[in-house]
Amino acid sequence: MARRNRRLVTETRDLRPTSNQAIELWQGVQYVVRQLSGSSSIKVYRCPGCDHEVRPATPHVVVWPEGDEDATHRRHWHKTCWLHREGRRATQHRGGAPRY
Repeated sequence: MARRNRRLVTETRDLRPTSNQAIELWQGVQYVVRQLSGSSSIKVYRCPGCDHEVRPATPHVVVWPEGDEDATHRRHWHKTCWLHREGRRATQHRGGAPRY
């Protein structure tokens, strides 16, 4: 029998009609998700989804909990890692710290 890919159902709403930001619900928490082209980035980030680097000039998303005004919990994810976050299991990385 063939395997079927199921689409994950997440709640999404745009903050502004022409904005590159949206609000998404994940594990009971509302997150602000901002899409970036990466063209102005000069810094290397670590994706919490796959634990690989998000290199400069790589399109990616920045995610933080809604209401986190000082953005202390802001994380840079690869777009595909963010889209497939439900299928990933939380494993231990880098000295016993959880990935998410």
